[in-house]
Amino acid sequence: MKIETIVVGPLKTNCYLAKIGNECIIIDPGDDSNKIIEACQNIHVIGCLVSHFHEDHIGALDDILKKYGLEINEVKSKNFLFTVIDTPGHTKEDKTFYFEKEKIMFTGDFLFKQGIGRTDLGGNDQDMIRSLEKIKKYPDDIKIYPGHGPSSTLGEEKNYFSFYY
Repeated sequence: MKIETIVVGPLKTNCYLAKIGNECIIIDPGDDSNKIIEACQNIHVIGCLVSHFHEDHIGALDDILKKYGLEINEVKSKNFLFTVIDTPGHTKEDKTFYFEKEKIMFTGDFLFKQGIGRTDLGGNDQDMIRSLEKIKKYPDDIKIYPGHGPSSTLGEEKNYFSFYY
């Protein structure tokens, strides 16, 4: 799987294009639909995953769904096998998308490099703690792709969990 990051909008949200062969999934189309669509030329877009519904992660969602005839968080391809992990904390509906074979997680605003999402924007501290406890059971060598900023590994981020609770 090849991952392309497109930084969009005033909050510099990471919109990801996950590509296998000639197929692509768009993850968190936060803004700049024309920029995202341009990056998807000559590739078959087969899905759109949304980690949570804050505007900086869904600003271009309607345009993307309409352009490609998609439904949110549905992927119709045997190439992309993933698990949806409920990781509330930043918001009640936060999702992490785990591609086990590729050892990749798209964490939205739940987990960043050296940080976690704010819990005062629709989430709460208790949910965040439970989500961190849940996610730390996964292997350290998983690469995480957060909603903002650089990627990291889950093992690196586990070192910071004790600071959060």
